[in-house]
Amino acid sequence: MARKTASRSVSDANVSCEIDEREILDFISPLKKKKIKLNPVKFTEKQKEFLNLSIAKNTKAMFIRGPAGTTKTYLAVYSALQLFNINNDYDIIYIRTIAESGEKGLGALPGDVAEKFNPFMLPLNDKLEEMISSQDRVFLEQKKIINALPVNYLRGSNWIDKIIIADESQNFTFKELTTLITRIGKNTKLFICGDPMQSDINGKSGFDRMSDIFNNQESADNGIHCFDFTKEDILRSEILKFIVEKIETANLLNDKSQATKTRTRRKNQ
Repeated sequence: MARKTASRSVSDANVSCEIDEREILDFISPLKKKKIKLNPVKFTEKQKEFLNLSIAKNTKAMFIRGPAGTTKTYLAVYSALQLFNINNDYDIIYIRTIAESGEKGLGALPGDVAEKFNPFMLPLNDKLEEMISSQDRVFLEQKKIINALPVNYLRGSNWIDKIIIADESQNFTFKELTTLITRIGKNTKLFICGDPMQSDINGKSGFDRMSDIFNNQESADNGIHCFDFTKEDILRSEILKFIVEKIETANLLNDKSQATKTRTRRKNQ
């Protein structure tokens, strides 16, 4: 017995619609091979060393440590775009913690999660503006190839075919960094950028501790590398080199002073 089917014409349903065939094809067809044109840059030897290591097939994760202006985030984003050009299956995820750089917070920001997090994406947007055309930026956003998330939303994630850029990681606790690094799945690269001098979470940063755990040959053999930039690698401006050096010296003197006070106090007890 033939199966009975109920039919209803478009006119019966009083529905009128027009379909753009180009939109359907764009939706159902796989992403065509796409090359993002990167603006030409004259890299230093140290930056070239970083880029070669970041794109290497066996590299799984990199802790990138250094003071302000040493192109940590810039190089991570540049590497991510180069890797996308090599393999269009990659998605790029930009991750930060919602930690404000100040003693007094701004309070709750309006909007949904995306709107609340938008101000924290400014460094990523700045780098993209420097590197690629507005047309390519629109392409990456519309195809949702580049996304951004706060670190608080990572629990339970399993990253496959992802390039992760964790920025301002000196503001991640050790627990947050543990959550971050344990999300790594198949064909994933993780860049963890941090400047220990600029932590905003009152001594709770886990960045130095976590990077020290993996700063050894055994980790490098397994594809996890630590890459350090110093004040000599600052490219933002010459005055910034002077500023960083003065702050480093002041911090060192303060640490020695505190150590002396501690020893004196113990002797007097």
